[in-house]
Amino acid sequence: MRVIGLDVGDKTIGVAVSDALMLTAQGIETIRRTVWENDLRRLKELFDEYDVDKIVVGLPRNMNGTEGERCDIVRDFAKRLQTVVDSEIIFWDERLSTVAAEKYLVAADVSRAKRRKVIDKMAAVFILQGYLDSSPRL
Repeated sequence: MRVIGLDVGDKTIGVAVSDALMLTAQGIETIRRTVWENDLRRLKELFDEYDVDKIVVGLPRNMNGTEGERCDIVRDFAKRLQTVVDSEIIFWDERLSTVAAEKYLVAADVSRAKRRKVIDKMAAVFILQGYLDSSPRL
């Protein structure tokens, strides 16, 4: 079983998956959002392909820790997602995940055009890796 991480935005969904030992996160895809049915269908395909046990969804809290409108939107997305999957959904504080991903890509000398294409997938990696690093090992 694996864990999948999601960075949910209005236009895209960044997707990352753990390795089989649940030690590291790898970015696998950035889904361009169209309509709910297509978004959920593609996610379900990925969950089935990677034999997902848990889903970690980034929760975009405000810098002071409070939840705003973006958190409501992400929670609504998770509710809809739960109608098509049986996996446990865990919310993970994603403050600064996109900033961290951007800094990482700049440090790696990735061009601005390429960064735009992969930033959401990298943010999902940071979200999932944070969750994996905090989980106790058996």
